[in-house]
Amino acid sequence: MYKILVVDDDPIILDDNQTFFRTMGYDVICSSTAAHAEEIILSNALDCVILDVDLPDRNGFSLCEKIRTKTGIPIVFLSGYTEEESRIRGLTVGGDDYVCKPYSLRELELRVQARIRAGRAAEPPRNLTYGSFCISPATCSASYESRSVDFSSYEFDVLYFLARHPGEIFTPDQIYDSVWNAPINKGQKSLQVIMGRIRKKLYELCPDHDYIQTKRYKGYLFVPE
Repeated sequence: MYKILVVDDDPIILDDNQTFFRTMGYDVICSSTAAHAEEIILSNALDCVILDVDLPDRNGFSLCEKIRTKTGIPIVFLSGYTEEESRIRGLTVGGDDYVCKPYSLRELELRVQARIRAGRAAEPPRNLTYGSFCISPATCSASYESRSVDFSSYEFDVLYFLARHPGEIFTPDQIYDSVWNAPINKGQKSLQVIMGRIRKKLYELCPDHDYIQTKRYKGYLFVPE
């Protein structure tokens, strides 16, 4: 089951999209503001975002740019702006597709499905296994023996990057540049929060081993058992 986020300040559009996509078998989360949408993306493992351009607290283009510094999740713009300039801007800031209102729900679903498949095909998921500990990109989760835990897309991107380079120390700047292809700027505190969440979940999963370790004044590293 694909999990998607629909962001729109029009309650009718939110309801119509939610009803249709749930009927098609999707797990759907809805948001009417950019701030709430950003929180959802930070705390959930999503397959795609359907993003309106006009939002009450921030336009969708700005939100898309910010999301792109964190994750490569597929983003499909949904907008009443039909001008070529708006469509080009949507793709320039990191959007994967641009659908104009009014639109066909079936066509929107096909576009969403295509973007999800294209994203997964670009980098086939590869499980990482260290003894009884397994990291699964397909589900953004980690398991230890019979237990498992899910991660948000932000959290999983960091965990997966470190786990692909066991024993190597990475500074916060290197993590930001490697994971999200962006300079850290003011993201130091955000990375600390994300790292804290990852370590908390891993501790709950396997309290006998500290998989993510901190080297003072140096950075972070993944340490297999």
